Amino acid sequence: MTNKGLTLWFTGLSGSGKSTLAQYLTPKLRELGNKVEVLDGDVVRENLSKGLGFSKEDRDTNIRRIGFVANMLARNGVTAITAAISPYRSIRREVREAAEAPFVEVFVSCPLEVVEERDTKGLYKKARAGIIKNFTGISDPYEDPENPEIVVDTSKESIEESAEKVLDYLRAKGLLAAAAEAAS
Repeated sequence: MTNKGLTLWFTGLSGSGKSTLAQYLTPKLRELGNKVEVLDGDVVRENLSKGLGFSKEDRDTNIRRIGFVANMLARNGVTAITAAISPYRSIRREVREAAEAPFVEVFVSCPLEVVEERDTKGLYKKARAGIIKNFTGISDPYEDPENPEIVVDTSKESIEESAEKVLDYLRAKGLLAAAAEAAS
């Protein structure tokens, strides 16, 4: 076993359920003895990336910052859960390659029409109307992961089913035991 934590990197469209799944999993992981921190994309943008826009360069800078913090936490025995759109494969690959602890990419898959139906903030409507520029999935691309460790489909699975997929993977890879051992 290792004394390192891990990074659970949730990626998917806005409204796919990344933050919901992260918040649901957090107490479950803590009950198993893991130290857990969630790096939510919206919260990070407000606190670590204030002033950044939504150009590709600014998005990449934001994701690098999230990756840097997640890596610091993970290498110190924390399960770092990121919940950020992180739309570009190249920057996700860069963050993965820099990781000094296990890195688990979780693709929170959900069709565009479903996330648009869930759009409680009205962001997709504004993007479709041209009010919001560079909006992922509408006027800016989202590049699905090519080989994520875990795929959850929140349009077909309950939150419990999606969370269980993540926990089953972590158990099978011995990552829960490793994180729990580090917490003791």
